[in-house]
Amino acid sequence: MGLIGRNEYLFVRSVGELSYTNPFTASRFELERQALGKDYVEESSVFWSMDPTPDFHRRENLVRLSSRSQKIASQLRERIINGSSWSDEELMLYDDLIVYLIFYELFEMWGKQRIHDASVADANRTAWKRYCEAFAYWLELPGVTLPSLQDKNHLFALYHQVYRAFFSIFECVIGRSEPIAGLRAKIWQSIFTHNVRRYRKNLYKSLGQITTLIQGPSGSGKELVSQAIGMSRYVPFDPKKQCFVIDPSEHYHAINLSAFSKSLIESELFGHTKGAFTDAREARAGWLEASGDLGAVLLDEIGELDLVTQVKLLRLLQSRQFQRVGETKIREFQGKIIAATNRDLRAEINKGTFREDLYYRLCSDVIVTPSLAEQLGHSPNALDDLVAYACQRLSPDDYNSLVEEVLHWIRNHLPQNYLWPGNIRELEQCVRNVLIHGSYSPDQSSALISTHNSQLVRQIDNLELTADELLANYCKIAYSKTKNFEKAARLLQMDRRTVRAKIDSLAQLKPNGTTSKSSDRADSV
Repeated sequence: MGLIGRNEYLFVRSVGELSYTNPFTASRFELERQALGKDYVEESSVFWSMDPTPDFHRRENLVRLSSRSQKIASQLRERIINGSSWSDEELMLYDDLIVYLIFYELFEMWGKQRIHDASVADANRTAWKRYCEAFAYWLELPGVTLPSLQDKNHLFALYHQVYRAFFSIFECVIGRSEPIAGLRAKIWQSIFTHNVRRYRKNLYKSLGQITTLIQGPSGSGKELVSQAIGMSRYVPFDPKKQCFVIDPSEHYHAINLSAFSKSLIESELFGHTKGAFTDAREARAGWLEASGDLGAVLLDEIGELDLVTQVKLLRLLQSRQFQRVGETKIREFQGKIIAATNRDLRAEINKGTFREDLYYRLCSDVIVTPSLAEQLGHSPNALDDLVAYACQRLSPDDYNSLVEEVLHWIRNHLPQNYLWPGNIRELEQCVRNVLIHGSYSPDQSSALISTHNSQLVRQIDNLELTADELLANYCKIAYSKTKNFEKAARLLQMDRRTVRAKIDSLAQLKPNGTTSKSSDRADSV
């Protein structure tokens, strides 16, 4: 008889694949269904999403998978010890099953200790001790060399990375809409790639060399996405000291480039020597050095970089080398670079303000954060979840009444299709305003843009506009966002007078199509 019976094969194979499957994708739940068969419990949502009042608990299907995995793994272990014959494939499947089984035991330990604010160092020492016991019991078997046997320290480090990555994504990306579910899955791929087996084998050493570019509108959570990636890097475990070699939270740095003058940006990034400029009274390491080889640096608002600094950043990304300001010594940087912007870098390239070669160094891994309007377009009820989460953070002991008050105010005072131009940041501001003042006053121009855009979407969908009217409305949107005819014309690659004429043609029409008074001005848009 072989090692794995015919009735066990599908379960063992499916569970083994679960260890290497993106937990934020629907395929994860399909594998669970395939493994459990008729014992699978239907769930109300296929999206991992944080509840307003988070608590550590295991889903029923995970409980059932772990229980059955434990039972079958015990039977397979006994067969191996008793000398049953096996194939290489069967040994691999047994190994995968054990990888899954040990991980969820550690995941539960770390999760419970985290909820109870246990010491991180103590939690890791306890987990390492239990891991060593489980590793020896399941994998160090007489007469057989299992695939994971040589990966003891590395596998533990990988387990902890997966644990950190899951909770970083889970806590940083809030909501139940499809765009948000897709964002979580995309972040996971940025950390582990789509092929986790390949990552485990060798990519964990070099994936940090690939830059991640996060794009999206202001207030849509780009910095939180960066944090989830930066805090989830692979960190080796030192078995002698029984600790990880660094604390990821101390080696992730977010730098807002727009907050510094052009003369200071280089010093902040690369550091400087004593006397390099007037105020350089002593030598200082930049944020790249401070992050170290296992850390990460977010370059927020990268579209603000001047061309000279872009050249130096390009050199860093190409050669992984840099120099402090005022120094000739070459230094190495092996950490992770994450860039973020709300600008269209392609448009900036066309204008000559952003280098194309730098763009291609940045865009190997691109993540786009969805606007709040996009989320609500897919799932209108997502607003309730986001308001609830924001209220829980502000008033954890009595947030239900605040949720009702905020939602009631929004439904009675904002347009039904309000687009939230400030995205999540604006929604949080709305919650704070209602908490303090009982009301919220959105920027009037933003509200007008939102209402106009909603009407325009409806008209386009119903094919109610001529080509000239569509162009005129687009000109109006560009002017509303830039507040400047010259900027709007430059973005649209049109003549300024043409843009103004198009907008004036809209201003001369009332909603019923009749001509308005000549005193109406496009500047009032």
